[in-house]
Amino acid sequence: MSQSYNRGLIEDFARWREFEAGMWAWIFHKFTGWVLIGYLFTHIAVLSTGIPAAGASEAAIAAGNDVYTQTIVSLEGLLLVRLLEVGLLAVAVFHMLNGTRLLLTDLGIGLDAQDKSFYASLILTGAITVASVPTFIAGAF
Repeated sequence: MSQSYNRGLIEDFARWREFEAGMWAWIFHKFTGWVLIGYLFTHIAVLSTGIPAAGASEAAIAAGNDVYTQTIVSLEGLLLVRLLEVGLLAVAVFHMLNGTRLLLTDLGIGLDAQDKSFYASLILTGAITVASVPTFIAGAF
């Protein structure tokens, strides 16, 4: 029978310093997955405001005067939305790269270099995100 003891609140809180790359990869992958799920529901909620556009005339839709187009244009004009899009890109890219890393690991490829591949996915995520910032921010000003 296994025995356990109460390590105390301080020791449990400080254990994050002992985490290795694999644990951080797992934490970040779970976190980015939940962020993407939250974004999905938020995205559906915002786009559902354009449902009245289905009843709009073709002339209003062609002129861009329908509810859907006005909602998208007004949101894209906000700097906060542009910054959140950059964050969404970073989350999606990391989740994709780390998922690919996990798939390869499950297939037995790169088992001895898991830490290096995790750090590589972090660096590549940062590079892609930084390189795309001008594209996202360009239309906000």
